[in-house]
Amino acid sequence: MTDAITQALAEVGPRLKRVRTQRRVTLADLSAATGISKSTLSRLESGQRKPSLELLLPIAQAHQVPLDELVGAPEVGDPRVRLTARRIPRHNGATMTVLPLTRQPGAPQAFKMILDPETGEPDPQVHEGYEWLYVLSGRLRLILADRDMTLGPGEAAEFDTRLPHWFGAVGGRPAEILSLFGKQGERLHLRAKSR
Repeated sequence: MTDAITQALAEVGPRLKRVRTQRRVTLADLSAATGISKSTLSRLESGQRKPSLELLLPIAQAHQVPLDELVGAPEVGDPRVRLTARRIPRHNGATMTVLPLTRQPGAPQAFKMILDPETGEPDPQVHEGYEWLYVLSGRLRLILADRDMTLGPGEAAEFDTRLPHWFGAVGGRPAEILSLFGKQGERLHLRAKSR
């Protein structure tokens, strides 16, 4: 057992007693609520008995506290994603704003993108991977190999990025999309209106 685990176990007893006394609950009351004998509860609080899940779960339930509070579990990291937008120039003077929604390296990666309307001819590209797009607002033109289609809000497309592809906002307004990008190639599956 590591020193950290030994220390955490040593602190369970005093924590149990503190929680019980703060709630003004006697050992007899806690025994009646949990079905654990007063002597076992007393030995847990004094550190003479090692805590187990079979003992801690009914105590946590009786006190209506999370088990983490009784054992002093370390806090988990903050799960919020800190969004940092990047403006990326596209051809023909247009830009796109990209907000990464995932932090872990590897696939899949999630992005929210706001694409400014573009003028001029599309420039399809190819690269390894697989992409899924979902239109939140505006209209998105997607060119995929020899298909040219327009997607509206609520429509999605998924495709192998080894096919020549391009997408951009149309209709004179920006398009807001969600994009999931993964390294794995898969078969083409589309839900969109052909143009």
